[in-house]
Amino acid sequence: MGEIVKNLYEMTAFSNIIAEPQFLVMYAIAIILLYLGIKKEYEPLLLIPIAFGVLLANFPGGEMGITQADENGMIMVHGVMKNIWEMPLHDIAHELGIMNFLYYMLIKTGFLPPIIFMGVGALTDFGPMLRNLRLSIFGAAAQLGIFTVLLVAILMGFTPKEAASLGIIGGADGPTAIFTTIKLAPHLLGPIAIAAYSYMALVPVIIPLVVNLFCTKKELKINMKEQEKKFPSGTEFKNMRVLKIIFPIAVTIVVALFVPSAVPLIGMLMFGNLVKEVGSNVFRLFDTISNSIMNTATIFLGLCVGATMTAEAFLNWTTIGIVVGGFLAFALSITGGIFFVKFVNLFTQKKINPLIGATGLSAVPMASRVANEIALKHDPKNHVLQYCMASNISGVIGSAVAAGVLISFLG
Repeated sequence: MGEIVKNLYEMTAFSNIIAEPQFLVMYAIAIILLYLGIKKEYEPLLLIPIAFGVLLANFPGGEMGITQADENGMIMVHGVMKNIWEMPLHDIAHELGIMNFLYYMLIKTGFLPPIIFMGVGALTDFGPMLRNLRLSIFGAAAQLGIFTVLLVAILMGFTPKEAASLGIIGGADGPTAIFTTIKLAPHLLGPIAIAAYSYMALVPVIIPLVVNLFCTKKELKINMKEQEKKFPSGTEFKNMRVLKIIFPIAVTIVVALFVPSAVPLIGMLMFGNLVKEVGSNVFRLFDTISNSIMNTATIFLGLCVGATMTAEAFLNWTTIGIVVGGFLAFALSITGGIFFVKFVNLFTQKKINPLIGATGLSAVPMASRVANEIALKHDPKNHVLQYCMASNISGVIGSAVAAGVLISFLG
């Protein structure tokens, strides 16, 4: 009878968890992420699949965690080193599990990030940016964190490719971070993806933290509508629909000519947006891109990214360095946008609310919503959402172009 009880006990996951208590740390992290996604509603469409993927990956014997290949694509399979890219698809699914199959076929090949960008394009309205083109420059200023952390990471001992992958977290764009890391440092894809998406979800916490640190109450009360009335713009677009259709085509051509390596992301972003702006003639395409394709890609991306977060992969100094460096990149990007606004305000009569600089991230539209809430707390009549969106949307383009530049120089 004792032998039967012993065998039943060893059959469960309890024996492994007791022998390796680090699993409990990962369960705690998964529960915290689920709490943030469900209760706090921080990017629930992303954070809930990621958190559940973390949970699945850390149950011993479940074979749901991602087994990371080395820089040469070599992976240990039942005690034998094999090249993941030379393994037949059915062998990957059978020997490594369904989650590894999805990860290597959808994520590590670079397939899903451009697909996600296509969906983002279909859900994005470039109108606020086109109406306030002068504010779009702050989306470029907010890329400061990417390049600052790149230099710091190199000084800390990361290779230039690893440092670039770490720095791109400052763009606050998960698909861009994944795409860049696949090209430059695929062995760091797991922790970088987790850091990028975690900080995207924590935008409602990080932006107020940085804003309260560097902005005065007087600056946060700057009313953009009042500034527009005092100093009206001399530029007015009469046919916005035509401009919205021309814009994605023109941007794609320009990026393709100057930064070809950014085309997979920018091209798909602009295609999705073009389909949206053309209207009823291609409604079926728009509906499929913005709903079925986008939702399916988000589910698989979230689960697979979460499944990379095993105890072995996450609880080490390299990953901790990436998490810390990612936070630094994120915070510096927000700070860079804020201080550029302050700099511009020194030389112009038409003042700009620093919150617009703080939203030069790719976290659309959450960053703009958070900034608008901060503005309303200081002045219930100060709605800055449409102005923040100008900077926010340009940040999406800016981070993708920055990724293309890094890939071109280091890839």
